[in-house]
Amino acid sequence: MSKISLRGFAIIAGISMLFMGTTPYAEFFVYYRLVIPGNAAETTKNILTNESLFISGILAYLVNFIADLAAAWAFYGLLKPVNNDLSLLTAWFRLVYTMISLSALVNLVSVLRLLNGADTMAGFQPDPLRNQVMLLLYAFRNGWSFAFFFFGIHLILLGYLIFKSNYIPRVIGVLLIIDGLGWLITILQPFLFPNTNLHFIAITYFGELILLFWLLIKGSRIRDHSTT
Repeated sequence: MSKISLRGFAIIAGISMLFMGTTPYAEFFVYYRLVIPGNAAETTKNILTNESLFISGILAYLVNFIADLAAAWAFYGLLKPVNNDLSLLTAWFRLVYTMISLSALVNLVSVLRLLNGADTMAGFQPDPLRNQVMLLLYAFRNGWSFAFFFFGIHLILLGYLIFKSNYIPRVIGVLLIIDGLGWLITILQPFLFPNTNLHFIAITYFGELILLFWLLIKGSRIRDHSTT
């Protein structure tokens, strides 16, 4: 079997990250369009009348998480020459993030099954049904948010490996470490800084975007024999 080169892993990682671009569609054109916080009746009505749109959002999330699996493998292969054990641990943190996220996504599928099940609908009064829909939607958000704790650790480790490599710019490694810290602070903010506005931390997330562009533009030029 032919061995995948560092160039190959870089390109696969870049393409995987590119497919993660389906999430903004799912978030801003589907979820936040259909789900009205604190309004179970309107939310349920929106999903029932826009079922195809809701399904497209679920599929968009699914594409993102499948791409995360591919990215975990590709980054492991790309950074294995730096430190095999640490690269493997980094991949595992992303895998844990993805597994939790996929488990959270099941809640959106459950919303569809709940609203489409004739027998189930008959057993629910309107208000309890709508409340159940909202509980499932909140379970999705909470589960996915919790998963980002592991994603933040993944980014910190990924940034460190990139910083230690001699074939990816060190500045990208620094940006990813800052990015990971930003995610951790965001997740922990409700518990540690509940009254502090930390929305400005979102600017740290651009580290992933810069890595994406570098992989797609420069990744094919990585020399396969490069190691630390």
